[in-house]
Amino acid sequence: MRDSYKSPLEGRYASKEMLYLFSEEKKFKTWRKLWVVLAETERELGLAITNEQIEELKRYQEDINYEVAEAWEKKVRHDVMAHVHAYGEQATQAMPIIHLGATSCYVGDNTDLIIMYEALELLRVKLINVMDKLAHFADKYKGLPTLGFTHLQPAQLTTVGKRATLWLQDLWLDLQEVEAVLAKKRLRGAKGTTGTQATFLTLFEGDYEKVKALDKKIAEKLGYEEVYAVTGQTYTRKFDSIVLNVLSQIAQSAYKFSNDIRILQHLKEIEEPFEKNQIGSSAMAYKRNPMRTERISSLARYVICDTLNPAITASTQWFERTLDDSANKRIAVSEAFLAVDAILEIYLNVSSNLVVYPKVIEKHIMAELPFMATETILMEGVKRGGDRQELHERVRVLSMEAAAEVKEQGRANDLIERIIQDGTFKMNEEELYKILKPENFIGCAALQVDDFLQNIIYPILESSREILGVQGEVRV
Repeated sequence: MRDSYKSPLEGRYASKEMLYLFSEEKKFKTWRKLWVVLAETERELGLAITNEQIEELKRYQEDINYEVAEAWEKKVRHDVMAHVHAYGEQATQAMPIIHLGATSCYVGDNTDLIIMYEALELLRVKLINVMDKLAHFADKYKGLPTLGFTHLQPAQLTTVGKRATLWLQDLWLDLQEVEAVLAKKRLRGAKGTTGTQATFLTLFEGDYEKVKALDKKIAEKLGYEEVYAVTGQTYTRKFDSIVLNVLSQIAQSAYKFSNDIRILQHLKEIEEPFEKNQIGSSAMAYKRNPMRTERISSLARYVICDTLNPAITASTQWFERTLDDSANKRIAVSEAFLAVDAILEIYLNVSSNLVVYPKVIEKHIMAELPFMATETILMEGVKRGGDRQELHERVRVLSMEAAAEVKEQGRANDLIERIIQDGTFKMNEEELYKILKPENFIGCAALQVDDFLQNIIYPILESSREILGVQGEVRV
């Protein structure tokens, strides 16, 4: 349909896998699965529910009559009860026991948690694959000198690979946060209308052990070991805030990477991939705009801002529950996941196909390195019998003259030629340019890359080999 609003996250950015997780089909099929598990467990614990009723529920579990549910919702203004009625019109024998003892949050909240955990698992796979691409890149270019920048001003040299480890380390920290949430997976369980399980206690005639068993068995049948020990009507909305903070952290890491690449592309040192038929500008045909990394920046900004939604919702839930979380939650949580999924898709694509221009990098180094090498040249002059204070003054004066040539006249940095002509340092051209080799100024950068990859990143990649090889898709 082209005559109504369609989210760009669906039409342009997010993957099919993530879109499915937040689809109506995934949600409502999970609701029905939860109703089947509830009925099965209640029967096992002694309630008067028959095998025939269970089998009937299973028969229609995947066959959702959406039109009937939509008609009921228009009538009753309640999505869960609409689907209870729709299910009951199919499973007529089971109608009396569908949703028995439960409140809407039994299906709504448990489903939301299941979807968020599955979505985090999907992001975890993509996150590790981006790390794999960056690890290859860091290793390949660990020894390639490049200008470091502090305050966006040229600083001591680093290497292209060492800089990549900074991007990689941010993602490593994000991965730990994702895995920390997944390590503590738990469902809301069957807690009743205000979290007291009063209805279930009545159903089981005061047997608290059966009430506890119902809660635990439902979770186990769904593949979870734990449930929240206490809830109001809902699981604590603090969890949504925790999850979106994790998503925000991924967005922050990607944002930093994308900004760095955009600046490097401006400098013509490193470029994101640019396809043969891609158009950079509708007016300026020569342009190669960094549209992929700009898109990462744009989506990341949205996610970072979006984290305010669950934070405010968690802060303003009154007592056991208010419904002002519902409409906001439907948008804020799903779209944060879809946006981060899109970010990682693009990040994968870019990190797999970065183009490096060593000659341009070297040119930029040599324009600045004479200034950075002055201390080394000064020390070498002292070794050759020069007076340290006199040499320092000569370096200062010659550096100012060379800087003026660069800034005021737009000429190349001629500091080395000035030092040779000055004669105070007693060094010839060959000796000076031997000092000026960029690899002499990168410190431990290459060794740090090796240590970081070997000790931190490669063990993660080795233990994740079965999920490597994912490719990122840029849909438009």
